[in-house]
Amino acid sequence: MTRRMSLASAFLLVLLTLSIPPALALEENERLWLVGERAFADNLFPLAARALDRFVTRYPDDSRVPQAFLLLGRARLSLNDNEGALDAFRRAGKLTPPPGQPMEARFWEAEALFRLKRYQEARAAYDDVIRTNAAAPFAADALYGFGWTELEMKRPDPAVTAFREFLQSWPDNRLAPSATYQLARALIEQKKYKDAIPLLAGFSKKYPDHKLVADAQYLLGWTKIRAGDTKGGVADLKAFVEAYPTHELSADARKLVTSTAARSGDRSELQETYASLMNQNPPTPEGLAEAVSVAGRLGRVHDQEAAWKKMAAEFPTHPLTRKLAFDLASSAFKRKDWSQAVTLGESAARSDDESTKAEAWLLVGESDLKLKRFAAAVKAFEAVGAVDGVDGGVRYRALAGLGLAREEQKELRAALTAYESVASKSPDAALREWARERAGAVRARLGTKSPTKPPAVKPRRSS
Repeated sequence: MTRRMSLASAFLLVLLTLSIPPALALEENERLWLVGERAFADNLFPLAARALDRFVTRYPDDSRVPQAFLLLGRARLSLNDNEGALDAFRRAGKLTPPPGQPMEARFWEAEALFRLKRYQEARAAYDDVIRTNAAAPFAADALYGFGWTELEMKRPDPAVTAFREFLQSWPDNRLAPSATYQLARALIEQKKYKDAIPLLAGFSKKYPDHKLVADAQYLLGWTKIRAGDTKGGVADLKAFVEAYPTHELSADARKLVTSTAARSGDRSELQETYASLMNQNPPTPEGLAEAVSVAGRLGRVHDQEAAWKKMAAEFPTHPLTRKLAFDLASSAFKRKDWSQAVTLGESAARSDDESTKAEAWLLVGESDLKLKRFAAAVKAFEAVGAVDGVDGGVRYRALAGLGLAREEQKELRAALTAYESVASKSPDAALREWARERAGAVRARLGTKSPTKPPAVKPRRSS
C-alpha cells in the first residue's frame, strides 16, 4: 500500500511539471492540494513542501489554505528547514478557523522554535498550549517540551516540576521514558543524586527496549560515584562498557572507572580494569589506550608495552595509536630507555598531525644522540625541518641537535652553520647562549674568528 501511494505521488509530481492547458487551469488548485496532501501522508516531504508552497501562494483564498500551511510547516520541519517551518506555523495560527486540532499550530510553532534553540520563545509557546487547554491533544507533548526548554536554559527547578507533572498525568505516554530520563538529568543538575538514582536504576526494567537504556546505565554509574557510592558506580560503569563497548560514552566510562580507582588507591580494582580492557572482544582503540594508561598508573611497564603492542597490531593507523606512541616514547626517554624511545618515536612520527610528527622526530633524534648513532640522529633532526609549520621552539632544538650530530661526525662547518642559526634566531634565550658557546668552540677548532663588524674608518681631515 505504501509503495502504491509513493508511485501515485510521484506520478502526480510529473503531472505538475507538465504545462496545463487554459481549459484545465481551474483544476490546478485541486491537483496541488491532492499532491501535497498525499505526498505528506506518504512521507515524501520534498514533494509535499513544493506542492503545498505553490498551493498557498497561488490560491490564498482557498478554504484549505490553513490546513495547507500546517502541513507545509510540518513538511519543512521534517526537512530541517526550521525557519521556513516557523513561518508556516505562524501564518497558519493567524487564520480563521485555525487548522488541525486545538492549539496544534501553536504547538508546532514551539517545536520549530526549540529546534532553532530559541528556548525562551519556545517555552512561552509550550506554556500557551498547556494553559489554554490542559486536556488538548498536544498538551502532553507541550509539557514535555516545556520541561526540556527549562533544562536547556539551565533552570532545573521548573524542569523537575514539569517532568514530574508529566509522569503523574501521563505515565503511559510514549514520551514517559524520555521524561523519566530528563527528570533524572534535572535532579542531577540540582545535585539531588539520591533522588535521581532510583529513576535511573529502574529504567532498563521499566523500559527495556527504549533507545535511552544505555545512556541511563552510564548516567546511573556516574551519579552513584558523585553520590559517594564509588564501588556501585564503578560496577555499573563496567556493566555499561561490557554491554555497549562501541557506545559513544564508553570511552568516558572507562576513563571514569580508571580515575575513580586511582583516587581510591585500589590497585586490585585497577588491575581488574586492565585485564578487562585487554580481554575486551572485539577490542577497541579507546579501550586499549585506556589499558596503557591503567598500566602506567600501576607502574607496570611490561603491561604497558603489551597493551601498546596489541593496539599497534590491531589499529596501526588509528590517530590514538600515533598519539599514544608519542606519549610512551616521551616516558621511555625520561627513564633513559633510549632504544625504546626511538622505536616508539618513529611510530609516532607517522602521525598525520604535523605537530606530533615534528616532536616525535625531535625525540628520535635526541635519543639517537644518546645512543651515539649520529648519522641516524642527523636524519631525524632534518626530518623535523621538513615538517610544515613546525613550532619555532621545536625547530631550533632540532637545529641544535643537528649541530651536535654534525660536530661528532667532524663536519665542523655544517655544525657551525646550525649553531649560528640557533644563536641568532632561537626564541629560547638559554638555547641561544648555549649555541653561541658551541659555535665559539667550533670556530676555535676551525681556526676562524667570530664574525664582527668592520672597524669604522674615520674621515681624514683635509689640509
